[in-house]
Amino acid sequence: MEICVKAAVGAPDVLGDCPFSQRALLTLEEKNIPYKMHLINISDKPKWFLEVNREGKVPVIKWEEKWVSDSDVIVGLIEEKYPLPPLSTPPQFTSVGSKIFPSFVKFVKSKDPSDESEQALLDELKALEEHLKAHGPYISGENVTAVDLSLAPKLYHLEVALGHFKCWTVPQCLVRVLNYMKLLFSQESFEKTKTAKQYVIAGWERKVNP
Repeated sequence: MEICVKAAVGAPDVLGDCPFSQRALLTLEEKNIPYKMHLINISDKPKWFLEVNREGKVPVIKWEEKWVSDSDVIVGLIEEKYPLPPLSTPPQFTSVGSKIFPSFVKFVKSKDPSDESEQALLDELKALEEHLKAHGPYISGENVTAVDLSLAPKLYHLEVALGHFKCWTVPQCLVRVLNYMKLLFSQESFEKTKTAKQYVIAGWERKVNP
């Protein structure tokens, strides 16, 4: 399996900060699928990459001699061809936490303390807390599934970027959310596929301070 993922900002030979790329890598790691990783410098995309992927987006995997983009599609294809260990999330749980990342993006980029973007993020995290209270420790119970692998990189970005740019942390009262993040970040697959915090910050710098 070949996969193209984002290289770090300012360090083209280092794994970058794309949460969607990490989601695809996490899936490959959890499935124990060998892969060859191509690091793509987003600001200077190689010609061969644009030839096989006109949109120039990452992640992209080589699938049966074709290059396929979109992390949702990639994860679905992998699950279908490599069903073990199973990572499918029960349909009723697939959208849990789906509004956390867009809420985080709005808050981290916000320059207006009165725009309620912080409260919007807190509301989404509180909803996750209630879900985990009923169904945890993971979204679908005792085992990691695809939705956890999607949320893990996004929560990592949230923790690192908001800590750096806003001196903000997830409130201690959200005990289950904090435990959930700790569980996700301690997974061997996560340790192998995460980018260093400095590159997460570098990746968000140009979005927060354009």
